[in-house]
Amino acid sequence: MAVVNANYDFIFVDIGCQGRISDGGVLRNTSFFKKLDTDELLPNTNLSLPYVFLTDEAFALSTNIMKPYSGVHEKGNAKRIFNYRLSRARRVVENVFGIMASVFRIFRGPILLEPEKVQEITMTCVLLHNFLRRSKSSSSLYAPPGVFDTDNNDGMIVPGSWRSEQNDLGSMFPLQRVPRRSGLDAKMVRDQFSEYFVTSGKVAWQERV
Repeated sequence: MAVVNANYDFIFVDIGCQGRISDGGVLRNTSFFKKLDTDELLPNTNLSLPYVFLTDEAFALSTNIMKPYSGVHEKGNAKRIFNYRLSRARRVVENVFGIMASVFRIFRGPILLEPEKVQEITMTCVLLHNFLRRSKSSSSLYAPPGVFDTDNNDGMIVPGSWRSEQNDLGSMFPLQRVPRRSGLDAKMVRDQFSEYFVTSGKVAWQERV
């Protein structure tokens, strides 16, 4: 499991959890969750909405973890727009894993090594990714212009060049999705974000989705 920031860097990784464990189990066994649960990660602010981490449907909704609304919603509906805006933001995560797997091709298929070795290799690749992204001498070579997805003036997604080389991530599997109920506070926060995206936080091209 990994957390990625808006600069395409890994800021937290947890490697080595057994694949049969549900997403909730993976998350709850991490130091990240313990700090999030005790309010040690995100700053206290006077903002009406909290800072949040963005996830997909595999994770539980909470006041600091936002996931899409389930179901299909009509065009122009606030829930549909929220899902679209969340999806656009989460593309950063997809791009990070995509470029890393494009460069470190060991992730193209199952890694036939002992789990401890796999953990070391994966962590090494994560650290190298961050180093190559941040180093002035290597960033333009590791992630040249056009490698990541971009947006044109109409809000349309221009696929990054890594996608043309990425047919399969054979050693990476999606987490198991388990239905669960969310607290009222978490739903209220998500609804407030939805309201923001169709009012003062509105962008013109979102109505086309």
